[in-house]
Amino acid sequence: MTTSAMHIARTGLDAQDTRMRVISNNLANVSTTGFKRDRASFETLSYQVVTAAGAQSTAESKYATGLNLGTGVRVQGTSRTETQGSMNQTGNSLDLALDGDGYFQVQMPGGQLGYTRAGNFSRSPEGLLITSQGYQVMPGITVPANATQITIGLDGTVSATVPGQDQAQNLGQIQVASFPNPAGLTATGDNFLTESAASGAANLGVAGEDGRGRIRQGTLEASNVNVVEELVDMIETQRAYEVNSKMISATDDMLKYVNQNMS
Repeated sequence: MTTSAMHIARTGLDAQDTRMRVISNNLANVSTTGFKRDRASFETLSYQVVTAAGAQSTAESKYATGLNLGTGVRVQGTSRTETQGSMNQTGNSLDLALDGDGYFQVQMPGGQLGYTRAGNFSRSPEGLLITSQGYQVMPGITVPANATQITIGLDGTVSATVPGQDQAQNLGQIQVASFPNPAGLTATGDNFLTESAASGAANLGVAGEDGRGRIRQGTLEASNVNVVEELVDMIETQRAYEVNSKMISATDDMLKYVNQNMS
């Protein structure tokens, strides 16, 4: 039993170490545009059934409760918290934020499509709307080099004013992607997510329709990480790690005691 206790405590150390990594990543990205915090979920390992509930205890009676011994814990997975981050005004006409659900669609290297909440866009030398990494925002929109003013509506309609024209020129419309299960998207780094079998296929549509968020020009969405909450979780994780460490030390003392008294 003492050896099993040591093993169980070790699984607790591993699980809390993983949770601390998740919290560390959240805190590291507290200033990352459009970042969504992760949360670690735990699950018990398999149980050893020593005595089954309802088994015969004597010829005339049965056990009212069984004897089940747990074998530890592990991290089941991580899930993103999709709450809205605060909106920060920047004054940059190509800074965009989604006020509500959805993602901007981006053409990544190799033809793969990526999805992001980070709308700190700019123009390429050809006038295309691109991310800070140089990836093209989809569908492709080209802004004239001589444009004096760029306007992006709540529905994603992009228009520009050019010299010699009284009316603003319509350049296209930025679409917003939604997913049946956005929590199933795979994080790849650089603020990008990719489609997975769990997320379902992307459904492109107009911003502000069918549950999609509206586009706010001159604004960036901040990270939804709450530093105070993360620090509380960090202290809780640290205490749980210390308790499991003490369990290993206590189990080791018990084994030492048995060895000394059996010799």
